[in-house]
Amino acid sequence: MRRGKNRLGFALYEVLLGLTIFVVGVLGLGRAVENCLNANALSEEENRVGLVLANRMAELQASPGRPDATKEMNVDTGFGVVKLIQKTVPEELQENDNTIVSGISRVILNAEWSRDGTKQNKQLVFYVYRAG
Repeated sequence: MRRGKNRLGFALYEVLLGLTIFVVGVLGLGRAVENCLNANALSEEENRVGLVLANRMAELQASPGRPDATKEMNVDTGFGVVKLIQKTVPEELQENDNTIVSGISRVILNAEWSRDGTKQNKQLVFYVYRAG
């Protein structure tokens, strides 16, 4: 009779140990899912900022006039406001035969935003050619 009670107590410890292992595993899995969701949100935020920069570059390349020397604008991306800073510098490039090519402007686009109180930025540099 005594032997049955010991076996019952041992089964209870096995169940508690198994339950503890299960709970630790579920907590670890929950943490991993949370990290994946955070990484996905950060990636989407970076993609939207990249699209803001690419859209502004396309606007400048398609416009007929020279780009403004400096310009700042705020763009709402859905993840917050991104400050877009444009700086244009005239460039004179020289060909191999020493011919100077004028009408080229180097455009620097900076996107600045804040993520969890930390300043973030991304930059895009490209050239625009306008004859005359």
